[in-house]
Amino acid sequence: MNALTLQLREFFSGPNARLLVAPLLIMMILSMMVLPLPTIILDLAFTFNIALSIMVLLVAMYTMKPLDFSAFPTVLLVTTLLRLSLNVASTRIIFLHGHKGPDSAGAVIDAFGHFLVGGNYTVGIIVFVILTVINFVVITKGAGRIAEVSARFTLDAMPGKQMAIDADLNAGLIGEEEARKRRKEISQEADFFGSMDGASKFVRGDAIAGILILVINLIGGLIVGVAQHDMAASDAARVYTLLTIGDGLVAQIPALIISTAAGLVVSRVNTEEDIGKQFSSQVLGNNNVLYLTAGILGALGLIPGMPNFVFLLLAGLIGMYGYYKQKREVAAATAAASPAASTAAAATAVPGEAQEASWADVAPVDVLGLEVGYRLIPLVDRGQDGDLLKRIRGLRKKFAQDIGFLSAPVHIRDNLELKPNAYRITLKGVEVGRGESYPGMFLAINPGRVSGPLNGVETKDPAFGLSAYWIEAGLRDQAHVLGYTVVDASTVVATHLNHLILSHTTELLGRQETQALLDHLAKDAPKLIEDLVPKLLSVSTVQRVLQGLLEEGVNIRDMRTIIEVLAEQAPRNPEPADLVSHVRVALGRSIVQQVFPGEAEVQVMALDPSLERMLAQAVQGSGSAGGIEPGLADALLKETANAAQRQEDMGLPAVLLVPGQIRWLLSRFLRRAWPTLKVIANSEVPDSRTIKVTTIIGAKS
Repeated sequence: MNALTLQLREFFSGPNARLLVAPLLIMMILSMMVLPLPTIILDLAFTFNIALSIMVLLVAMYTMKPLDFSAFPTVLLVTTLLRLSLNVASTRIIFLHGHKGPDSAGAVIDAFGHFLVGGNYTVGIIVFVILTVINFVVITKGAGRIAEVSARFTLDAMPGKQMAIDADLNAGLIGEEEARKRRKEISQEADFFGSMDGASKFVRGDAIAGILILVINLIGGLIVGVAQHDMAASDAARVYTLLTIGDGLVAQIPALIISTAAGLVVSRVNTEEDIGKQFSSQVLGNNNVLYLTAGILGALGLIPGMPNFVFLLLAGLIGMYGYYKQKREVAAATAAASPAASTAAAATAVPGEAQEASWADVAPVDVLGLEVGYRLIPLVDRGQDGDLLKRIRGLRKKFAQDIGFLSAPVHIRDNLELKPNAYRITLKGVEVGRGESYPGMFLAINPGRVSGPLNGVETKDPAFGLSAYWIEAGLRDQAHVLGYTVVDASTVVATHLNHLILSHTTELLGRQETQALLDHLAKDAPKLIEDLVPKLLSVSTVQRVLQGLLEEGVNIRDMRTIIEVLAEQAPRNPEPADLVSHVRVALGRSIVQQVFPGEAEVQVMALDPSLERMLAQAVQGSGSAGGIEPGLADALLKETANAAQRQEDMGLPAVLLVPGQIRWLLSRFLRRAWPTLKVIANSEVPDSRTIKVTTIIGAKS
């Protein structure tokens, strides 16, 4: 017996006790429908219902986004069921003991029946009907409509949001864990609004049930009082009507509060502020609006016959609030500007004797730089937890994982010479990209298959030059539905930076990065590096080989294979171009896998055999593109561009398969005709892959 007692005590005092809360609450609600309750228990239940509705309303007001209160549809059902159970329990008590007097159904019902409506049942009926109409026609119907439309738009926007997540993941702006989290949030958002659409029907049904219960109680109370308790018709009507009105009001007021909470939850726009902060910052944030409102109220207060005192009092309060608010803002701006002013004064002060120039005055040039206008400073401010900083860190990590070396850090600074929303990206001090970004707005990019235009500022995507619109946050879901890819301001800058880094990979691999890469590999294979550098090749030669690979889009993650090939081939021929060719053969499986994933058929373009022989002779004669006859070179460029276009129109990568001895020549020469063209040597294709030639370039028609 003691063991059983200890087990029960451990169960009810441990975390398992929480599992009993919901079942016990449901059992309590259902039991109230069938079991008679004493008046004190009924008073406690009514008070608990009111407290619960107030708690739900406050939670709804302090949520940042709808998913923060994902349990609301279930809470809505439980509170509706609780009110109906209380209606059944109170109706039973009213019919059984109502003839004893107004206080026979409990103190709460008595208070709502007498104090709130002054004991006048006509006023009580009117107030009850008005509250029910407000709840049913205005709040519940509006909240249900918002939930219905939100559910539809959320479902329609899911494909676009999934594409945006995949684009961020592929660009290295987010990790796999963050991508899974965002996909889960999208799914939960659709489930939430769908559930809210259905749950709103419970509240509407509750309002209808309240009206029917009121009518049934009025008629039933009159019959019970006159027929069973021999009361006069007037007395029965007065007593039972007041009790019924009190019962209806004590249930309808919490229902109105819950419906208001439902409207607040479904009408929220996802921000980082609760409703109170949004109201104070957006409604009371503009001083000009406060002054104009105070002026209009003051003018109305001066009109004879108007309630002058009330209008003038409120005008004075609003005007004073606007004045003191503006005064605080000016003081804050002055305090923020004073450190900058003192710094500027110190910088412009003329010293008594000019100091001699030193090497400290020579500022090194940043390998990668990002300069922003003053409105973009919050995106890169560590103090404000700038979102762009996190994205750049993720971008560099993704670059290192995909390409195979760690690029130089991105040095960020503000530039007052730029437009407020402009930014520019520099490589070794030279501008390589420029664009504009607008914090608080979103860029809707047209991927080529949208179903309509947007109401926004038309622009171009700074990274890829696609047509786009800068839109307000409220149009984000509409843009997803129309097929646009929607990204925020920091993603625009990060994507542009990522695109430029990938486009200038060769220049980012300097002597220092090459040495760091070799040092890193030497930790796992010290003998391999020791035998190659500097015995066989210098660091600069290794750097040129790696740059040759990166120039043609080949990553250098497999450094062990690269070093082994260099160590084997360097004694025979230390020329970087020849070493690159040997390394490409060793990395052939990876090169082909990158263009044709899996075991897919290798569908490529090829040269006519006679053309191959002519180009091979040109390579043997001059070793450069200058050896190709001008007319042949022009024709080759045009025909290759046309063939590459047809290849990509078929959904295939533009890949040209050629003999190894002319691969390097054609790769450099044809890149002018089609920048995305990949030129692969026959020896680089693994024996296990099937080759299919789709187009022959140079064939005589």
